[in-house]
Amino acid sequence: MSYLIVHELLNELKLNGIEQTLDTKVEEWSRKNEDVLSLLKTLLLEEKYSRMASKVKNRTKYAGFPFHKTLNDFDFSFQPSIDKAQIQTLSSLKFLYNHENILFLGAPGVGKSHLAIGLGMRVAEEGKQPYFIHAIALVDKLKTAYKEYRFDSVMRFFRSVDLLIIDELGYLPLDLEGSKLLFELISSRYEKGSIIVTSNRPFSEWDKVFSDDVIATAILDRILHHSHIVNIRGKSYRLKEKMKSGLWENSHHNNIGEVPKL
Repeated sequence: MSYLIVHELLNELKLNGIEQTLDTKVEEWSRKNEDVLSLLKTLLLEEKYSRMASKVKNRTKYAGFPFHKTLNDFDFSFQPSIDKAQIQTLSSLKFLYNHENILFLGAPGVGKSHLAIGLGMRVAEEGKQPYFIHAIALVDKLKTAYKEYRFDSVMRFFRSVDLLIIDELGYLPLDLEGSKLLFELISSRYEKGSIIVTSNRPFSEWDKVFSDDVIATAILDRILHHSHIVNIRGKSYRLKEKMKSGLWENSHHNNIGEVPKL
């Protein structure tokens, strides 16, 4: 009877982690003649870690990552232009608490999105909420919200996340309306919430991304102030296996070049 009551209580209290491992732990502790407090401590710790893992899973799902890759998965030896120590420092998340931004610049396929998502995963692990979105999709959401008189509520959402990751900014040019709305969003997070931007365009070409030089300068000003820049010069990460197999010549890779001084 006690066995059933214990399981019912665990379910009622939603202590799912303990409920799932109780039988195994009771048998294990019986063989070791361990005291009840030690058993209780172990079960409670496992429940704590189970809940933490569940919360990380939920935050990661909510973030909308297109794939789940960590910083440990990144092959730094393939991209020697990246300062691994800088990425490790960024993974401490000090930038997040200081409301600083990160910009990953480089040609397509060099690992910009991987690094951005890896940092986003770290943010989720530390109990904060990241959110990932492609630049064009973000601008489309802002435009639609503006037309449907939901702009304020959508802006509140994008301001509320702890880390906003804007992927592939500059892949396609933005019209004047989209540029203005994106400027409003970036301004609303200025010194209040961190942004990670990935782009295949050096800063000298951002006037081609936005339909107005003044807006381009204003966006750059807010993003670059309190920022960390990672300029990746190297081969396409996605073509790595093809190059290994000899299906792609080394001469095909592209460099984006140095980031010009402003």
